[in-house]
Amino acid sequence: MRGPLHRYRALVAAGALEPDPAQERAAERLQALEDALARARRFRLFAGPQPAPRGVYLWGEVGRGKSLLMDIFFNNSAARAKRRVHFHEFMAETHERIARFRALDARKRKRAPGTNPKSIDDPMPPVAFEITDETKLLCLDEFQVRDIADAMILGRLFDALFARGLVVVATSNRPPDELYWDGINRQLFLPFIDMLKSRLDVLELEAARDYRLARLTGAPVYYRPLGPDADEAMDDAWAQLICGAREREEKLYVQGRMLIIPRVARDAARFHFRDLCQKPLGAADYLAIARRYGAIFIDRIPRMSPDMRDAARRFINLIDALYDTRTKLVCSADGEPADLYPAGDGAVDFGRTVSRLLEMRSADYLGAERTPKAANA
Repeated sequence: MRGPLHRYRALVAAGALEPDPAQERAAERLQALEDALARARRFRLFAGPQPAPRGVYLWGEVGRGKSLLMDIFFNNSAARAKRRVHFHEFMAETHERIARFRALDARKRKRAPGTNPKSIDDPMPPVAFEITDETKLLCLDEFQVRDIADAMILGRLFDALFARGLVVVATSNRPPDELYWDGINRQLFLPFIDMLKSRLDVLELEAARDYRLARLTGAPVYYRPLGPDADEAMDDAWAQLICGAREREEKLYVQGRMLIIPRVARDAARFHFRDLCQKPLGAADYLAIARRYGAIFIDRIPRMSPDMRDAARRFINLIDALYDTRTKLVCSADGEPADLYPAGDGAVDFGRTVSRLLEMRSADYLGAERTPKAANA
């Protein structure tokens, strides 16, 4: 047998994952979806289009393994046109697609694929056509709705996507009924929740423990001083967190620019200090990284002399973004936080960074729920 359940059990057997009945039940449901997708592909060859299988909405508390299970499903699905993407990245792309459609003149809009000729000003049919032309299986990680601009288009967007046969697997920290809780005009959002529950099986992942917190608190997250021992400890911590996942390179688009994220696995990313703070990156770049990844590894943070004030300023901005979004940090450094930039332009501001670095090592911070929509967004 191949597929997500086989892979999950293989990881447990190899000791990369701890046995957990709730995770196994979720893997079994994802295997059922993979089997349904395979049957739909076979039937399509002989009997034409078939109704799309029901998707899965997997929710639960932080660190229970939702993103891990989605990765296992995605990496071991035979679906050809599939995509795994963070929910906020998907919505940002959707807003860009809508803006591009609206920028077309009326004649071009009328000819756009998927356009309803009776309503050429409605961007949803052509946007849904674009998305489903590229993707038949969409895996959305960290599904959470806080932005009114997202809330007001989700119903119409997903109505058009489901009508075109899109299959969705989503992870979230909240059940569907709590999405956009206390949001402006939430009553207009409620039909989307009903649609979501009618198209996706809602499954709570009641895993026995917070595995990400256990992996992060089971060992230090701040290694000093720099050297082979710290490098080895970082490698061990990274291997523990990603649980055997395949690493990949990923691209983020920030204000029209492309950032290359060199090492990504699960919802974690790993960088060398020089790639984050000794290159011309700004606050918007750091916030995009913090929103996208639940854990950031930074190798070899040096002691910064006064002539490294630009790198120190970037490091301040980076830590602010990670702290505001409650992104977890694992790093190696050439000393305690207070020793990293003791003098130079901005050293007073660096005091805030010292305080935050100390707090980010605490169990309370490591156990805090992520807030990808930071207050300063």
